[in-house]
Amino acid sequence: MKNKPKLAATERAAPKTGLHPRNLHRDRYDFKPLIAASPSLAAVVFHNAYGDESIDFANPAAVRALNRALLLHHYGIQGWDIPPQYLCPPIPGRADYLHYLADLPGIDQKDAHQVRVLDIGTGANCIYPLIGQRVYGWQFVGSDIDPAALANAQGILNANPGLNEVIKLRLQTSRKKIFFGVVQADESFDLVMCNPPFHSSLAEANSGTRRKWKNLGKKPSQVLNFGGQGAELWCEGGEEAFVCEMIAESVAVKSRWFTSLIAKSASLPGIYRALNKAGVSDSRTIEMAQGQKKSRIVAWTFYDQD
Repeated sequence: MKNKPKLAATERAAPKTGLHPRNLHRDRYDFKPLIAASPSLAAVVFHNAYGDESIDFANPAAVRALNRALLLHHYGIQGWDIPPQYLCPPIPGRADYLHYLADLPGIDQKDAHQVRVLDIGTGANCIYPLIGQRVYGWQFVGSDIDPAALANAQGILNANPGLNEVIKLRLQTSRKKIFFGVVQADESFDLVMCNPPFHSSLAEANSGTRRKWKNLGKKPSQVLNFGGQGAELWCEGGEEAFVCEMIAESVAVKSRWFTSLIAKSASLPGIYRALNKAGVSDSRTIEMAQGQKKSRIVAWTFYDQD
């Protein structure tokens, strides 16, 4: 793990509230080393009203350029890119999820290079395996229902020598199943992670898009600054239905911990009922925050922690 870069003179040093103590992105973005690592970022950087260097976070191309620079500078990831319509993940929040998983009982004491992680819905960006492997040395299996997304993720792996040996990608051919068809017979994991589609319909996803643009002070558009399409953004029943299905299937899967991000607090009661029905031995809810954005991780296990 690289040391945190020094702040540029033009940037405020106040840390971003709520991020995990080990998160490399607690300080404001230092654009000088980022541009040095990825010179194309310079084209979208400007000085805002406070005199600080920034980008237009409503511009999907600018967000992708920032991500490319962050991944290269902090994690040594070469050749990262995604097609314009795919989800462009905010790096600080994605890194936070991984850091909290590293603190779970049993994971915090295991040899990191022996930790196996299943990332459900790894996407075209492959962000969790990339950061998790670089920071902790974990091995990953990433699954997705979209062949084009997996093809893009594979291109990123191919651009980084050694990653193909520790990150494997698998296609889920059924839209109704999560583990079945992906997890092989007698295969086991230490962690399962998932960032589920949290909208319940395309209309709800479009409404969320308009709300985000309004919060950014921009004219409403059908384009999200962080992108996303189809199964990345919505599924029937939204995140609650998806995670409840995940819980039901997890009974037959061997993993020390199963986890999922939960964006809406209203989803929690139904998820807790599903956990009780499945007969888990332990579960916990881990609160997360990045600025004003609040989310949480729900984690469960069928193992006795002793």
